[in-house]
Formats: sequence, C-alpha cells, structure tokens
Amino acid sequence: MSESERAFITSGRNTIIHKEKKLDLVVVNGENHPKIKVTQHGLEPFKETLPKNRREAKERYLEMVYVPTQDVFSEVKQLIFIQSLDGREYKVDYSKIGTKLFVRIHQESYM
Repeated sequence: MSESERAFITSGRNTIIHKEKKLDLVVVNGENHPKIKVTQHGLEPFKETLPKNRREAKERYLEMVYVPTQDVFSEVKQLIFIQSLDGREYKVDYSKIGTKLFVRIHQESYM
C-alpha cells in the first residue's frame, strides 16, 4: 500500500503522523505491548479485539499500524512519538508501561 493511501505517514526512525480524520489509527508495537488508538482528539488505550483483516478494520473506521513491519519501522520500538490531529505530539515510552509516564504530551503544538 502506498503512503498516499494510508491514514498515516512515518517520519524519522520513530514518529507516526496521523493524517486522516475519517480513520482512527491502532498502533500495535509487538505482541506484549498495549495497543494504542489514535483519534482526532488524542490517544487512548485500545481495549477492543483487533480486526481480523483490512476490510474489517475499514468497516470499523480503523487503520492498523503494525510498528515491527517493514513498511513502518521494521522493529519493535521502545519509544514512539505520535503526532495526532489535535495538534499535539505524544511520547509513548514502552519502558514505562503502567505508569503515568507511559503516554504523555511531548509538544503542545507541533504545527
């Protein structure tokens, strides 16, 4: 799938930029890490079951972002920055799972 067809783009070695208001992103960073849903209003935990395929994801207005795949970052990341459509850049630090530092605002306005 080409970059222009996806609801996100990647930048650098660990930044995901949400660009499509109609679709929410579900960031999957390996099997053992919590899934994160990126909406137009920010980030939240993704507690639902993962869609079985791309068609099911589209029906639920989701786009899956599998971090370790070759077309994203090719490996599980310890630290990811996510720019959401609410004008904020979030820092997701997987070494701090379960604490209030796991997901926090990195920049209030990145634009």
